[in-house]
Amino acid sequence: MRQVVKLLRYIINDIVSTMIKRIWDITLTVRDLKRAVNFYEHVLGLQKKYEFEDYAGFDCGGIEIGLKTWGELEKPRKGEPCINFLVEDIEDAYKQLQRKGVKLIDGPKETLWGGRILVFEDPDGNTLQFTEIDWKKYFEACSPK
Repeated sequence: MRQVVKLLRYIINDIVSTMIKRIWDITLTVRDLKRAVNFYEHVLGLQKKYEFEDYAGFDCGGIEIGLKTWGELEKPRKGEPCINFLVEDIEDAYKQLQRKGVKLIDGPKETLWGGRILVFEDPDGNTLQFTEIDWKKYFEACSPK
């Protein structure tokens, strides 16, 4: 817990406090998606927003709890779990992080669900992500078919 508090203080106070609008999601990596979905939906009582082949999203007080499979690997991939912050302008966030010497991992890049993402690390190697959302594309991609 102490590391999480330290991490959030670092991000909010020292790097990008004016860019962050709110936490968008926290994604956890799971081995068996169906088992995990059952736990989060029926044991914890979270409302499932949507489910795909390798990802399920749940509402938790306005913050999405994401469950993502890791397939055949023995353990989660580098970069997971990840705290994902919602930002208004991914390009501006990218430039600010670059100027401040933050280790950038991936992006900015487009997603299939209407987002643009930027993945980076804190000083301890914890993975963080910024997401800018095109809400029209997001709702089209995530609504039940």
